[in-house]
Amino acid sequence: MITQLNGKLVEKNPTELVVDCNGVGYEVKISLTTFTSLGNEEAVKIFTKLIVREDAHILYGFATKEEREMFTYLISVSGIGPNIAMIMLSSLIPEEIAHAIQTEDVQTIQSIKGIGAKTAQRVIIDLKGKVMKIAERSENMFSANNTNRFDALTALVSLGFDKKAAEKALDRVDSGSDPLEKLIKEALKVL
Repeated sequence: MITQLNGKLVEKNPTELVVDCNGVGYEVKISLTTFTSLGNEEAVKIFTKLIVREDAHILYGFATKEEREMFTYLISVSGIGPNIAMIMLSSLIPEEIAHAIQTEDVQTIQSIKGIGAKTAQRVIIDLKGKVMKIAERSENMFSANNTNRFDALTALVSLGFDKKAAEKALDRVDSGSDPLEKLIKEALKVL
């Protein structure tokens, strides 16, 4: 089993990348979340999950262990394959998915392309107890004090800024009490 790659980023596209590890190029399928968090670094460390099918061996890559863990949980649910799991991880970050599962927020899960009402309910039923670790790690993220910061980060990433750079910019300008619009404007000045 290949669980991580540490090497040189050769090629980067929104859905896949190629990592050169000592002369061997590995094609890795990635989510948009991973794509935005990687930035333009040349040396990368990617956490991976190898899926072996009858007709192919496909390597899926993630920027964080939490994202890989959520992927593993999602593909364990009947009706969710690797492609749907990657769509889910491209639409929401692992902490958002875990929060939606813990709070039984069917609408958030159902809002993802390819997920119907029955599948959303199955995800919640099958994973509610399993994603507690991810949800606990992210409980600060969803507190009332961090809502503006989270929304600002989401807005900056959707505008095309690197997630790490956006987080650094928010660290510099966030006083903890600024309204969302001001927080985004101040972060844009820093970026």
